[in-house]
Amino acid sequence: MAEDPAEGYDDQRRPPLDPRLLKYSPSARWYVIFTAVFQAATVVATVVAAFALAGLLAELITDPERRSLAAQSLHLWVLVAAMAVRVALGYLAGRYAHRAAYATIGELRLRAVDRLSDPQHTGPRELLTVRERALTVLLRGLDSLVDYFAGYLPALLATAIITPVVVVVIAMVDLTSAIIVICTLPLIPVFMVLIGLMTRDRTERKLEAMSDQTAQLMDLITGLPTLRALGRAQGPAQRVQNLGQKLRKTTMSALRVAFLSGTALELIATLSVALVAVSIGLRLVHGEMTLYAGVLALILAPEAYLPLRAVGAQFHNSEDGMTAAREVLAFIESDDQTQGGRPEHGDGVDVDLAGTEIVLAEVGVRGRDGWAPRAVTATLRPGRVTVLTGPNGSGKSSVISVVLGLLRPDAGTVSVAGADLNRVNLDRYRSQIAWLPQHPVVLPGTVRENLELFGAPEPDLLEQACHATGFAQVLAEMPRGMETVLGAGGAGLSAGQRQRLALTRVLASAAPLLLLDEPTAHLDADSEDSVLAAIAARADAGATVVMVAHHPVAVGGGDAVIELAAGTGAEPRDETVPEAGEAVDVR
Repeated sequence: MAEDPAEGYDDQRRPPLDPRLLKYSPSARWYVIFTAVFQAATVVATVVAAFALAGLLAELITDPERRSLAAQSLHLWVLVAAMAVRVALGYLAGRYAHRAAYATIGELRLRAVDRLSDPQHTGPRELLTVRERALTVLLRGLDSLVDYFAGYLPALLATAIITPVVVVVIAMVDLTSAIIVICTLPLIPVFMVLIGLMTRDRTERKLEAMSDQTAQLMDLITGLPTLRALGRAQGPAQRVQNLGQKLRKTTMSALRVAFLSGTALELIATLSVALVAVSIGLRLVHGEMTLYAGVLALILAPEAYLPLRAVGAQFHNSEDGMTAAREVLAFIESDDQTQGGRPEHGDGVDVDLAGTEIVLAEVGVRGRDGWAPRAVTATLRPGRVTVLTGPNGSGKSSVISVVLGLLRPDAGTVSVAGADLNRVNLDRYRSQIAWLPQHPVVLPGTVRENLELFGAPEPDLLEQACHATGFAQVLAEMPRGMETVLGAGGAGLSAGQRQRLALTRVLASAAPLLLLDEPTAHLDADSEDSVLAAIAARADAGATVVMVAHHPVAVGGGDAVIELAAGTGAEPRDETVPEAGEAVDVR
């Protein structure tokens, strides 16, 4: 699990308008300025229209001599002009918002692509740290930023500009109504926060479930040509149908949550306006205020609540876009932050991992749900297979990321050849590592280019790795063998075939340190035994192997086992270990 710079930018410190967006996008800066101007002009048009309409109604009801069209021509012309200006401003603001949104998306994508294509910072190995999720965010996720620009941000600026002005105008004509508005306005953001806290975790779980279901469905569709060639194309039909039904239920459940929050906010705003109306009606009956003041306050009261209602209504639509923008901005800024005080690329102590022990001392990583892992103490020795095991959420992938130097531990240290990993030359260090992430990465290009991602392997070693992983059979079915072109994300390969390709890439490399996250996932029992034997052979040849595993067969293939417990950190596998979290020798 690669370190996400946006993790430190937590929810409590995330402003509604990310200042980094203004820093990296000139279009976003100009958009904020023009939107502020549009909102200021809109509030003027709204107040003028309210005065004209209040004067018109008050005179028509109370003054019989002013009930002619000629007598009310001024009020009518002012009302029509003000409403026309307001409509024109809304049209222009919406049109400009979409253009600015697409311009901003283009600028962010260009900066991110420049960052990706810079060979000084992003080589073939570094590309493995860019997850498929990050690529998806860059290509499609940013499109949701249009909703943020066209809906949420204008409503936010309207709340800051229109609401205070409207409240001041109401106070000038009717102080009681202004006090009621001021007292009830906080109810909307308060209930927004309460609803958000109630639905946030549930909505995130729904979205994650939707993503997983979509990924499984796409994986089945991608593997259909292989299944058809084997005569098993009809086998997954029921599985696809079940996934579709589950995805439908999940989607509707998420929509129910969104509609529930919108309905609650509308109800609160409606009741607040009703309080103002009841107060005005009672005072009009008792002759405690003029009809003109009452009508004006009643017309302007909904305008005070409207921006806050719009913010609540647009929040769900804009959240996906802002989340994607934060991830892209964090990736763009990762070049400047240089991993939180670690040496710049190319700087630091050079270490040779061949025959070198890696020592983890009380290593802990703190996340939103607590420590995962906590107090891991272990020595990763050459010539041994060290297995990390434990339930989901115990921090196994985080340990791999810490060893890779992608994630900086919140407690403890990692030492390589006696040097603190924070002081090590990461370029030199990572060039000696072959890594299999939890979700294998396949880059656009030929099969050969993907297999040579960690350097050109020796032909004999590559052939042995292909047979061990079963990738040799996959190659035999490809039309051009090693020169077959693969699409982005491994398009053209099933999940199992992508796993075999990534495993072959790691086992065929000459790297002295192998980090394997669930290497036997998507493999059958025979292939699992063959892969575990190949991994053991690499360890016997002197490599340091660290493997994340759940399956008992894979765990049993390790020479030392580190068992992690969810939420509390590391626990020993048996009673012979003197310190919790240390590796247990099971050879």
